[in-house]
Amino acid sequence: MKSVKNIQKITKAMKMVAASKLRAIQTKAENSRGLWQPFTALLGDLPSVDVKKSVVVTISSDKGLCGGINSTSVKISKGIHKLNSGPEKETKYVILGEKAKAQLIRDSKKDIELVITELQKNPLNYTQVSVLADEILKNVEFDALRIVFNKFHSVVSFIPTVSTVLSPEIVEREAESGGKLGDLDNYEVEGGETKGEILQNLAEFQFSCVMFNAVLENACSEQGARMSAMDSSSRNAGDMLDRLTLTYNRTRQASITTELIEIISGASALEG
Repeated sequence: MKSVKNIQKITKAMKMVAASKLRAIQTKAENSRGLWQPFTALLGDLPSVDVKKSVVVTISSDKGLCGGINSTSVKISKGIHKLNSGPEKETKYVILGEKAKAQLIRDSKKDIELVITELQKNPLNYTQVSVLADEILKNVEFDALRIVFNKFHSVVSFIPTVSTVLSPEIVEREAESGGKLGDLDNYEVEGGETKGEILQNLAEFQFSCVMFNAVLENACSEQGARMSAMDSSSRNAGDMLDRLTLTYNRTRQASITTELIEIISGASALEG
């Protein structure tokens, strides 16, 4: 009973810590949504685009005790990897977080290109994430980056999300073939930069903005899921404590009753 009480105290404390962290991150996540939305309006988000080199960027947490958010991200990542694999296609993983690394390294070790952990060791900011995005762009060749993360909806709800960032060459190819990206040619370009250079800069900036939002959204989802998990654990510990207390009281009462019967029986025998 004492150990259950101690566990309940720990889970309640963890819930309070998660709530505090969630409040700190949630405002940042909501503000960061305005960064990537203009890029979606301009360059679109084409999850079904057919390319030869795909990179799945799986965002997860470094710590556990946060429900199934990491398993969900890994499951979607494996599905995307399977869909974009083929004889003339290559799909690699870039993993953020220990939990996705632990799951994907079992059966997809040869496809893991880059692993980054301890992302939330310091408070998240755009500078930190943009350096991280630059490192990914330098070390990975791609036609399309598919970022898998959990979008925060509420404390008890998160939405598994995939955002697609295309390379400048693929953006130019899609623009020439028409469709939504065909509208790019309607914009007037000022300065001495070529269209290719502009698209290169746009792609890099788009990736860092999408990554910043994805990391914050996933961090919010993690803390929300941890709050929910710790709340359930606290309630389960309370229920277990009630059952143990009831069993203890019944056993104690039975023991007292047995002793009283023995005393009364002994006294009756002496009197007889």
